[in-house]
Amino acid sequence: MRINRLLLVLAMVASLAFVVAACGGDDDGAASSGGGGSSDASGDLSGTIRIDGSSTVFPFAEAAGELFNEDNPNVKITVGESGTGGGFEKFCAGETDISDASRPIKPDEEVPVCKKAGITYEEVQVANDGIAVVTNPNMKVDCLTVDQLKQVWEPKSKVSSLKQVDSSLPEGKLALFGPGTDSGTFDFFTDKINGEEGASREDYEASEDDNQLVTGVAGSDTGLGYFGFSYYEGNQDKLNLVGVGESADKCVKPSAETIQDASYYLARPLFMYPSRKALERPEVQAFLKFTVDNYQQIAEASKIVPMTDQQASESKTEVGG
Repeated sequence: MRINRLLLVLAMVASLAFVVAACGGDDDGAASSGGGGSSDASGDLSGTIRIDGSSTVFPFAEAAGELFNEDNPNVKITVGESGTGGGFEKFCAGETDISDASRPIKPDEEVPVCKKAGITYEEVQVANDGIAVVTNPNMKVDCLTVDQLKQVWEPKSKVSSLKQVDSSLPEGKLALFGPGTDSGTFDFFTDKINGEEGASREDYEASEDDNQLVTGVAGSDTGLGYFGFSYYEGNQDKLNLVGVGESADKCVKPSAETIQDASYYLARPLFMYPSRKALERPEVQAFLKFTVDNYQQIAEASKIVPMTDQQASESKTEVGG
């Protein structure tokens, strides 16, 4: 009997040891599985990424930073919007890691400054945009030709009413709103409309903040202005979108489709310029790769027109994807 009782006790101890081992194994497995599922190598990244530049690219860069931080909370990403020109000034002075731009870097002005400072970089397209020409809904305009826009916006223009441009257009003293001279939108628009980058009338309300331009046009019954398409999309109920074309029969309004296929006259690519020195840091490399790998999701979150598949493929090559 004593032997039987001893055998029974030993069996119970062995059984209990098995249960404890099994539970311990489950805990270890869960911890291992949880660690693998919640993070990867990039989840251990830390550091700071400084971004500044285009107000048009700003929402895209901000959304990219927020999404990247979901898996990389220890990387601090700051995003400014001093305008494309202002952004390149900081970038070429070594103050930022990535410069957002709504136009290519200027070869005769900005490239030499970066070169003198020893700043080398990559040009990476991240999205597309079309400059939206808008009016207040109370001044309904369906189409403005390039020549009509030039009459309004060219240097020393004295046009104060659209009716001066075409008798079929609405009357009323214009309240004009547009980006400041540090803006890539300003550079692109003046080049495409006035035939010379930077050539523009000066008697208009200027701001590097597109939200202020939206507020200005929406708050004036005779408001007319231009800014990035994403800011129109976010404020459609306050604005009237104007078609643009080289002639009235070629007028096209901006949309995701007409911007991507460049059938809209004021369509353009949007860029990020990372310095090559910054790209040597794993957090910057990971951020750029994440951005071009997830361009569709980021574009949707920021209401920016995404790249085409071909554009995305070229951008992935630029960042080693």
